Amino acid sequence: MSTILRPPAAGRRFVIGLPFVWLTIAFLIPFLIVLRMSFAELDDTGSPFGPLLTFSDGVISIKAKIVNYVALTEDDNYLWTFLRSLAYAGLTMVLCLVTGYPFAYFMARAKPAYRPVLLMMVMLPFWTSFLLRIYAWKGILANQGLLNNLLLWLGVITEPLKMMNTPFALVLGMFYAYLPFMILPLYANLVKMDVRFLEAAADLGATPWQAFWRITVPLSKSGIIAGAMLVFIPAVGEFVIPELLGGPETLMIGRLLWDEFFVNTDWPRASALAVVAIMLILVPMAVFNKYKAEQEAEDRA
Repeated sequence: MSTILRPPAAGRRFVIGLPFVWLTIAFLIPFLIVLRMSFAELDDTGSPFGPLLTFSDGVISIKAKIVNYVALTEDDNYLWTFLRSLAYAGLTMVLCLVTGYPFAYFMARAKPAYRPVLLMMVMLPFWTSFLLRIYAWKGILANQGLLNNLLLWLGVITEPLKMMNTPFALVLGMFYAYLPFMILPLYANLVKMDVRFLEAAADLGATPWQAFWRITVPLSKSGIIAGAMLVFIPAVGEFVIPELLGGPETLMIGRLLWDEFFVNTDWPRASALAVVAIMLILVPMAVFNKYKAEQEAEDRA
């Protein structure tokens, strides 16, 4: 009779607790600080860290102002900026999925000897500074840039196209920057898929296209979800790409936060804006994860 060796309880608690400690330090504490500032007001010195609780003559007073959140609902600019950020991030996510899935599928079905090389080609852009890579697109998309000069030389156009400071440049830049974040989780999922399922489908008369849609895509659902989250979440709050490639009509939440913090120096308003932006991302994710867990529990039952 074999005995199952279990790690010591202290070791399990350490392994499980370490990520929670890291998340508390790196996310929860900074979020609580921002949340606290969102209910504060600037004092005479311009500091947003005035006391929210005061005690005087035996009375505890709470000075939590919601005016910063009310102001977000009264100004349409905040609403449209939120919607615009979600739209650009969603479009970027779809483009990365449509383009990245064939890349990941090809890499997963390539010969094992070629996979490290293909994987390195996907990761190669990370060896260069993110800022430099995005800034290089200014030289490509400018009126006198490489792309316009090439099209003029080929005779495709007669005058330079305006591509800089447009939604096209913004989406193209985010698509280029976040495409590897879609390919890598898809590849990690597809490379572990058992190809015998496809062979069985072929034996049962399924065409390659039917086998792809009914077997490959459902089995790669977790990779699709992981890649979509890795692209969508940072794209919503992107600042560098809209600043370098976008124009006034491509204002996104990241630039709006920067303006509120460092141009208007209204830290309570900026903190309220940051809290709302975080909630718009985390709440749907939490609901989705709860629904996914319930579905998995039903499938196991």
